[in-house]
Amino acid sequence: MASSLRTPDSPPRLGRAPSYIHFTPRRAMASFENLVVLANYEEHLREARKVVWRDRGEKPVEVLDLGECFEHACRGGLRAGTLAFAIRSGVNFILLLTRIKRIPKQFRLSLIRHALFGEDSVRFAAMLASFVGLYKFILNALPILLPQPQSKDTTHARTRSLFRASLPSSSGKAPMDSPFDDESVEEAELGLPLRTRGTRHARLSASAQAHQKWIRKRTRWWYSAFAGAAAGAIAIMFEKKSRRVGIAQQMFVRGLQGSFNAMSDKHGFKIPHGDVIVFTLCCGQIMYAFLMRPDTLPHSYNKWIQVASKVPEEAVKTNLTLVREGYFDPDDLERVLQYPGITPSNYAYLADRVAKARLPDGLRSYGPHVVPCEAVHPDIDSCLTVQVVHFWEVFRWMLPIYGALHTIPMMLFRRKTFLQRPGRMLLRAALGTARSSAFLGVFVVIYQAYFCGKHNLYHKLMALRNTSSGRSLLAMLAKRLPPVWIELLISKYSFFLGGLLSGLSLFVEEKRRREELAMYVLPKGLESAWVMARGKGWVFGMGRYGDALACLCFSSALATGMLTTTLQNDPHHLSGLVRRILYQFVGPN
Repeated sequence: MASSLRTPDSPPRLGRAPSYIHFTPRRAMASFENLVVLANYEEHLREARKVVWRDRGEKPVEVLDLGECFEHACRGGLRAGTLAFAIRSGVNFILLLTRIKRIPKQFRLSLIRHALFGEDSVRFAAMLASFVGLYKFILNALPILLPQPQSKDTTHARTRSLFRASLPSSSGKAPMDSPFDDESVEEAELGLPLRTRGTRHARLSASAQAHQKWIRKRTRWWYSAFAGAAAGAIAIMFEKKSRRVGIAQQMFVRGLQGSFNAMSDKHGFKIPHGDVIVFTLCCGQIMYAFLMRPDTLPHSYNKWIQVASKVPEEAVKTNLTLVREGYFDPDDLERVLQYPGITPSNYAYLADRVAKARLPDGLRSYGPHVVPCEAVHPDIDSCLTVQVVHFWEVFRWMLPIYGALHTIPMMLFRRKTFLQRPGRMLLRAALGTARSSAFLGVFVVIYQAYFCGKHNLYHKLMALRNTSSGRSLLAMLAKRLPPVWIELLISKYSFFLGGLLSGLSLFVEEKRRREELAMYVLPKGLESAWVMARGKGWVFGMGRYGDALACLCFSSALATGMLTTTLQNDPHHLSGLVRRILYQFVGPN
């Protein structure tokens, strides 16, 4: 019984087993090591993923000397080259798969090997690797070699900092420590009313604003311009000569787009529907060049317009020679007569035109100096029905192309949203695809309706003018109009107006894509206009250096200089697609 007594110093006895689990030191150490290995694996996985895809909000890398700058540039160039090689090889392989069934089996393996490891992929990778490496090295080396003078922290500066900290931030606006609010703070200090910000400033995230703070602290505006110009001038030499001008043109218009947006935002002016205006002007020049001066457009671009128009190629040639020279080659219309599905009435009319063109010199007649509608749409008699048929043909033809353009960027640049809501994102891509395909279909319908309409009106007015009877308003108008005015309907300048009208089809496209389409056609329109102006002597001549001067205007030095200046100083003025692509290759710095 004494043994059951408990002294005050003895610990109490537990009446039940403890609820916690006892681990031996060996098991605890093994569990800890497993957690460390798992954490290291996840860290390596994140680092490996960054090699392929850069996460949003990456902070700028601080480099302190030229050695670190060189290492940072080499890492960026190697990453950009690897990514560019993979993308170019993948695109080549996918394009090859679309036509591999039409290729003989003995050539398929060599073509696949060339698509994956060919010269095009190597050149593209070398161009982007050299550009990113040189750009990163120059951009980060200039602040080290030419540092900005440090301003002294005077009493006035401390007072201004305290005043800025005391300013309240209104709801819905950027905070006062934003890198875009320097002008607003100075206006508040002077007692001026604060100006409302445009919508462009809301497009930058907090990490992007932190990047802008780094830019304003470490660099000057011309650092990025010089770095981009030097890197672009060297990198473009790795591409083939046939592709250098096209790449420089696209870079030029992208840099011009960013520079114009920055200037318009700075000075507070905006052109309503400026993207549609640029698109219509370029379409007028391009369609005029396609029909009257095909030598001023690239051969591949002419072929693409020819396929999209759904018009026989011989009809385009006949129209060119009739309008410019007043005659046509009967062999061209002979080939139109062999068009599958040609209607009997169209065949009879075209056969009569061919027979008259083959008569002897004294009796030969080429008819009106314009291609007949029977040659433009030989398989359909009505000029109204053909518009519906061609719209559906163009819509169906562009559906897979625009489907890829709407789906692939969404899966690449919006992966998280796509994985979270795949149904909604696919529906959005489907609607965008239908809208874009309808845009091109409306473009073709507008131009062909204008083409047939003005020619039919010309024939009607000329017929009424040559008849003595007829008291309708149109007959009276035909007899009183000067012949020169009627001839304008079939003049070469009338084809420019058709391009302007077709450009209005851009309103069918989604608003955020209109600027992209305008930037796509702008280089082609400028190139065609430049060649025509040189031929007419409207621009200064440089003899055998004329082509070099034209290339210089679109050279990569000027183009990439403007582009990188906007990217580093005002990235929100670039289009979202361009900004995301440059961020993946170049990064914050």
